[in-house]
Amino acid sequence: MLRLIPAPLHRAGLRLAHGIRRRWWRLAQVRLQGSRVLAFDGAGRLLLIRHSYGSGSWMLPGGGIARGEDPLAAALRELAEETGLKLAGPRCFAVADEPLYGTVNRVHLFTGTAQGALAIDGREIIEGAFFALDALPEALSPTLARELPGWLAATQ
Repeated sequence: MLRLIPAPLHRAGLRLAHGIRRRWWRLAQVRLQGSRVLAFDGAGRLLLIRHSYGSGSWMLPGGGIARGEDPLAAALRELAEETGLKLAGPRCFAVADEPLYGTVNRVHLFTGTAQGALAIDGREIIEGAFFALDALPEALSPTLARELPGWLAATQ
């Protein structure tokens, strides 16, 4: 159904919804649950994405965990929705509480090997690519830039 909406209009709707969602989280002090995926290709490069809303920074694929949803199921769902990829050998390597727009987001971090062909929809996700760890883009999200060295060490 959402595919019937022209992509530029869809992206504008996502930006508007994200702004409303951020304000709600701050006002209601909602406790969030999320997942992120450190997905590597066969060459050891890390998958990063950029959303059509938010900061525009490069970040890990992932998103919210629905009520009653298993964190691994959420991570696999988000990876597939955002990139069209599957994750071989998934494992949780950390759970971290992070501040997010005036509330706390409990993030379940998973790692594994990406399988399939990268498919970015141009709507929610506007760019995605695998990067060598010594050639990451400069515009990383602040959280990713700060935490990635420790996360990489934890995945070994």
